[in-house]
Amino acid sequence: MSAQKDQAGWGLALVALGVVFGDIGTSPLYALRECLVHAGYDPARDGREMLFGPISLMFWSLTLMVSFKYLLLLSRATAQGEGGIFALLSLLRSKKDAFSPAGTARLVLVVLFGAALLYGDGMITPAISVLAAVEGLEELNPALHTYVVPIAVVILLGLFMVQRFGTARIGNAFGPIMLVWFTVLGAVGLYRFSAMPSMVQALSPHWGLNYLAHHGWHGIGIMGMVLLAVTGCEALYADIGHFGARPLKRAWFFVAYPALTLNYLGQGALVLKDPTSLENPFFRAVPPFLLVPMIVMATAATIIASQAMITGVFSLTQQAVQLGYLPRLKIVHTNPDIRGQIYMPQVNYLVMVACIALVVGFGSSSRLASAYGLSVSLDMLLSTTLFYFVARRIWKWAWWKALGPVLVFATIESSYVLGSLTKFFQGAAFPLVIAAVVWMLMKTWTDGRAALRAATLRGRLPPEYLVDELRAGRIVRVPGTAVFMSASPAGLPLVMLHHLKHNKALHEWLVLMTVRFEGEPLVAEADRCEVDEFNTDFYRVVLRYGFAETPNVFEDLCAALREINPKIKPATISFYQSRELLLPTGPAPMAHWRKALFVFLSRLARPATGYFELPPRQVIELGIQLEL
Repeated sequence: MSAQKDQAGWGLALVALGVVFGDIGTSPLYALRECLVHAGYDPARDGREMLFGPISLMFWSLTLMVSFKYLLLLSRATAQGEGGIFALLSLLRSKKDAFSPAGTARLVLVVLFGAALLYGDGMITPAISVLAAVEGLEELNPALHTYVVPIAVVILLGLFMVQRFGTARIGNAFGPIMLVWFTVLGAVGLYRFSAMPSMVQALSPHWGLNYLAHHGWHGIGIMGMVLLAVTGCEALYADIGHFGARPLKRAWFFVAYPALTLNYLGQGALVLKDPTSLENPFFRAVPPFLLVPMIVMATAATIIASQAMITGVFSLTQQAVQLGYLPRLKIVHTNPDIRGQIYMPQVNYLVMVACIALVVGFGSSSRLASAYGLSVSLDMLLSTTLFYFVARRIWKWAWWKALGPVLVFATIESSYVLGSLTKFFQGAAFPLVIAAVVWMLMKTWTDGRAALRAATLRGRLPPEYLVDELRAGRIVRVPGTAVFMSASPAGLPLVMLHHLKHNKALHEWLVLMTVRFEGEPLVAEADRCEVDEFNTDFYRVVLRYGFAETPNVFEDLCAALREINPKIKPATISFYQSRELLLPTGPAPMAHWRKALFVFLSRLARPATGYFELPPRQVIELGIQLEL
């Protein structure tokens, strides 16, 4: 049994190579080149310390950030095994006395900003990765330069257009392809490194520290490029729940980490031996007869890395929707057997347009590298800050024990942030603008929903009022079962009163249904359904889901109804949903422009019945006008 479990762990490690390490695995395409160019490295003028310094900083960034922070420490900070920014929020909120109500509100705002930052990363990663791979064509023939951007646009367009078909079959090949990719990275690096073994000295931390100490503000600026070597860390943390920490550690320490180290050493050895290779050390390190296969393989690797990032954006958006931070958007389940595989059309097309605009607007991976990093570095710094609170308030670590690693990580990440800010007007502002827009949308939607909830709850009648009417026989009953959707499990929903007011009758079986998404990633099956009986034919059903789950509302409701009355047939159920017509003229304490924005977002949102995939022919929508 242990042998089978161990074998399964290695299988997960293989899959993780494709899903988790695609982003960081394609960094060698441009990371060292950008570091050296930004440092102004001149082989004719500078000594080896100008080359060893950036390589040392990159190696120790991989070691301290990926190996120690994310895989050894942050991998323990999970909520029910789930990782990511919302899982950290769930973990911190799980302890009721960890924060005051005001502190919790501030914590939510910080987490929302961290989630918003990931959207900027999700737009830039596919653009820079694919562009850097296609630029390998210039090594075949410089005249192909004019075709680089069009080819990159076509690849990205194709990648986003196939999302609606799902990636289940292609995804099975991601792991083996990335295993070959990392093997080739290590082999090419070893090939160049073996010609200059003294390059191993660059791994000593003193080269990096000396570089920073002797170059002042310019040394801090280079950290914004060193960051390119560790992009993908937040995706790694978010995917812990899918694979577990142990398979991720195996994939990293046995494959990705040594392969990346060897490749960076090999590129450095080549630059030291042949200064002209600085133009593109990654492709110049490849033997000429293998250049075409390498370009093809690099393109495949960047597509895989982009696919993983796109899927991550879909998952992040679904979690934000279910936590109530974004309006309900259309979700297509691309694999009926695996409900976690989803496609979100609106998100897909927005990210696609942004990626193509970035490729066309910047034109090269070098210029695009200036826009890359700020969102990633800020996210890393936020996760370090949240980790400190987890260590102190959840794990009860002593202050010195929690502060030690946090200071190390925060110092490095602060240098990433400062280095990225030096490129603010060269493009680094882009992800910050995207994050600010997404954050404002989230904040407006959250505040608007709270105002809408308050408006709907004002004057809401208790269920006992209807029970008395039913028992007295003052309401006409018709055959069938009616399920009235209610956002709150309190009082009678407006859609039910609206229906009764106009139709003067109710069904013989009445159910008030509320779907709640909890603050934890997963909800145990035993806690999934809660049923309250108001009368022998009148019930309330509350279905509870975690924010990382895909709700199966219809099946869970039918299971609950079978317990209430085995004779109820799913095909005879009528679902009643209110469609609010919102007016920004009410007393809600929000600026008028934010009310107008919330009204606009509400019109884009899918009705609950559509989002939960209830049978469309059994759904009745009633319009209700409300003032905010």
